Amino acid sequence: MRRRTPVRFKQVRDVAAELSERISVDIDISSAFLEKANFDNRDLLLVERVPLAMKVETEEGNKWFPTLRGILAWEPSGKWAAVDHGAIPFLMNGADCMGAGVQMADPSVESGDLVWVRDETHGKPLALGIALLSGDEMVSMTKGKAIQTLHWIGDELWELDT
Repeated sequence: MRRRTPVRFKQVRDVAAELSERISVDIDISSAFLEKANFDNRDLLLVERVPLAMKVETEEGNKWFPTLRGILAWEPSGKWAAVDHGAIPFLMNGADCMGAGVQMADPSVESGDLVWVRDETHGKPLALGIALLSGDEMVSMTKGKAIQTLHWIGDELWELDT
C-alpha cells in the first residue's frame, strides 16, 4: 500500500454521506481514526486502520463503495445478489458472477450499479462488482455474466495487512 495519510472527519464527510446513501445505512465514522491510502491504483478509506471503503471507477464516474470488510462492518440491506454454493469456488478465484448462479437479488439493483455478492444460505459477503443487468434480470437468466467482479474474499485487498 502506498502512502497512508491521516485525515480528519470533515475531510471525508462527503465520502461518509455518499456511502451512507449508496448502501442505505447510517455510517458514523466521526470519532474514528481515519486515513486515506492508495492500493492497486484505488483510493481507500481506512477506518481504525481497516480498509472499509474504496473508490471504484464506473460509467457514471468514480464512486465510493464499501470493501468486503466494510460490508461486514456496516451490514447494508441493499444492492446485493445472492448466489448458490456452486458459484462460491469460482467467485473465490476472482471469476465474474454468472447469471445461472444468482438465486436472488435486490430488485432495486440496476445495470451499472455497484453490488455485493453474498451466499444465499448465510448471507455472508463473497465479492463486490458492477451489475451488468438489473436484479430481476439476473435472477431470471440461465447463462452469461451478471456481475463483473472487482474485489473478492482472498484477493490482495482482502489480505491487506495494515
